Amino acid sequence: MIQLVNPPKNTWAELSKRPTLPTENLDANVRAILTDVQKRGDAAVLEYTEKFDQAKLTTLAVSQAEIDASEFEIDIELRTAIEVAKNAIYKFHESQREVPEMVETTPGVRCWRESRPIQRVGIYIPGGTAPLFSTVLMLGIPAQLAGCSEVVLCTPPNAEGKIHPAIRYAAKRIGIKQIFAVGGVQAIAALTFGTESIPAVLKIFGPGNQYVTAAKQLALQYGVAIDMPAGPSEVLVIADKHANPEFIAADLLSQAEHGADSQVVLLSDSAKIIEQAINQVKKQLELVPRASLAAAALANSKAIRFENLVDCFAFSNAFAPEHLILALENAAEYRSLVQNAGSVFLGKYSCESAGDYASGTNHTLPTNGYARQYSGVSLDSFIKKITFQEIDVQGIQNLGPSIEILAAAEGLQAHKNAVTLRLQQIKKLNS
Repeated sequence: MIQLVNPPKNTWAELSKRPTLPTENLDANVRAILTDVQKRGDAAVLEYTEKFDQAKLTTLAVSQAEIDASEFEIDIELRTAIEVAKNAIYKFHESQREVPEMVETTPGVRCWRESRPIQRVGIYIPGGTAPLFSTVLMLGIPAQLAGCSEVVLCTPPNAEGKIHPAIRYAAKRIGIKQIFAVGGVQAIAALTFGTESIPAVLKIFGPGNQYVTAAKQLALQYGVAIDMPAGPSEVLVIADKHANPEFIAADLLSQAEHGADSQVVLLSDSAKIIEQAINQVKKQLELVPRASLAAAALANSKAIRFENLVDCFAFSNAFAPEHLILALENAAEYRSLVQNAGSVFLGKYSCESAGDYASGTNHTLPTNGYARQYSGVSLDSFIKKITFQEIDVQGIQNLGPSIEILAAAEGLQAHKNAVTLRLQQIKKLNS
């Protein structure tokens, strides 16, 4: 890890830049794939699947028989753990339901909001170097709770054209029936435009690499909404002298092992803790099966010592991490200092892995500094809020004159007239 001491504020923006893998003409290449899939549908998707995933398929849909077989392809311990995670995620997202509250803004004028599900949503589950079946739960459960009538899941196949059984099993447990063996840009293109096999959706969810993220952002230009620009994983740890160096190292490595473009950052006011944590990282790295990926991420990661914790929080807010771990004594007392973060973990036992799997919070979070303006996925991500208003005779009499004045001041005579006609009729009826 790159070690720094008290870097001046004018360098923070540069230090907050995330590492990127070399990608020449990324947007042009992504746009070309989207256009091709838009024109040729399944044929293009099948060609790109063979090219990028080395899987020669004749059909994109995963059969119900394959979905049902998943239960016998994973062991009972994993099935039980998936159930534990499912229940926690369901419970937390169920708590996010809102009861409509009617407000009388003026006597006779009642306003409220009601939720409606987004009818067709697409969820993208990365395959790549790790099958993220946990993301199936994180996206599928709030979609189910929201009442989305159609959920379309896309995930890349392996070289044999198969989907990992844990992904199929997790999808089955939450009632997802439409699963397609397609990943990468071609999956986002298929969800955007629709093909002969894959339905077009109204909103696309799920993390991915730089290509998938670019494809999602381009999908916006075609009228398809997205959850957020969710790219490579990242974690930032703020630690004081009371922190456990072994825990810190494990948390840093848990994100570094996602891939070479992951980002991990350690901030502390204690030089001793930084030294001990880095030594632990080196020691634990030898035990990580994905050590080469983790080492590549660590080469671009930073350990920074500041004079005090206030400066640590200031840098963290500038960085706006996806995951923020407060490895601090009395960590909860520092919550008010957090302004920008996707999800926060308080205290030495709140490991980021808990949020990734089974604490209940959603792990689909803004990365690359987007926590400054985006929230993580929640039940609200799968619904629209529709406002209602009901105005009775008393209400239009109370509010009408002000509306007439406001409309006239903007030069919108028809707006004014819509009120005036009603007031005149009421006057006639009362005369």
